[in-house]
Amino acid sequence: MWRMCGYKWDILQAFESYLRVMPEQVILVDENDAERGVMEKMEAHERGELHRAFSVFIFNSAGEMLLQRRAEEKYHSGGLLTNACCSHPRPGEPVEAAAVRRLREEMGLNADLRKKGTFIYKVGFENGLTEHELDHVFEGVTDGIPEPASGEVSEYRWMTVEAIKKMISAQPEQFTAWFRIAMQKLY
Repeated sequence: MWRMCGYKWDILQAFESYLRVMPEQVILVDENDAERGVMEKMEAHERGELHRAFSVFIFNSAGEMLLQRRAEEKYHSGGLLTNACCSHPRPGEPVEAAAVRRLREEMGLNADLRKKGTFIYKVGFENGLTEHELDHVFEGVTDGIPEPASGEVSEYRWMTVEAIKKMISAQPEQFTAWFRIAMQKLY
């Protein structure tokens, strides 16, 4: 593996430190995904502002989908089952690049991703937050072994799409809102 040295390495480390302390921002969009500006993530969720997001669906070579259970301490939907990962691109970051980055950060996986589609949804939560997202859905295939980030994921499993659909029918409250919508619209 190549390593940066000298001042370039120092600049990269300083930038990464800045990103860790800077409040996370989301990209506000209209219904056609045209950018309207940026807003601090929690403020956007408090106000229910439409913003750009993505969801990544990962399959193995046997055709099973990777499900994760969100960590209990997540700011909403903690403990619920959902797709491999989801998040928001950073301002100036292409959506697909953000999806690749987040898959690596959240599940420790690398996969070639392809765009599956988009959808808009709006869901309020008991804690007063609202997810109002234009969600870009990507999918990929890997037989890698997930190494989930502990603050993000409490457990994971591989299941067939048919088994997941049956489980959603029997226990919809066990799944995140966006996952149920994506499964209905795209799978």
